Amino acid sequence: MILSIVLLSQNIKGESLPEYRLKAAFVYNFIAYTEWPVDLGSSVNLCLIGNHPFGEEIDSLDGRHVNQYHVAVKIKALSDSLQDCEVVFVSSDAIRYLPKILQKLNDNPVLTIADTESAIDRGVMLNMKIAHQKLFFEANQKSARNAGLMLSAKLLRLATRVYQ
Repeated sequence: MILSIVLLSQNIKGESLPEYRLKAAFVYNFIAYTEWPVDLGSSVNLCLIGNHPFGEEIDSLDGRHVNQYHVAVKIKALSDSLQDCEVVFVSSDAIRYLPKILQKLNDNPVLTIADTESAIDRGVMLNMKIAHQKLFFEANQKSARNAGLMLSAKLLRLATRVYQ
């Protein structure tokens, strides 16, 4: 699966895959290469906060299996509880509410993902970025550790920056 991240970091213009299909694939791999400290049961709930730009691309993850789990995609409003989320994607329009979102998570083992400039500096664990028409990601290992999550060394090796 790590190989798919490398292959998917190709150019996002021209004949290649649409940007958010690539980002959905990255999210899938982020889930695959994260270890949670508790038994999650049979599913991982991927909660999307804000007006996410994935469109139907994220639907391809709903019901897919990753490791021993199946992924369930849920759309959440800012006012909704996040207690049933194992993964939270914060869209760029909701990033201004990031402190409130992180406070709701209260250091629970929830993987946070964004694709907004400087989100990683603000506590998001994995942030996707486009540079030179390629998709990359950076990781905040400190935030993940504080929440009791372990990001795979294989995943961290592919990050453009890793915050310790």
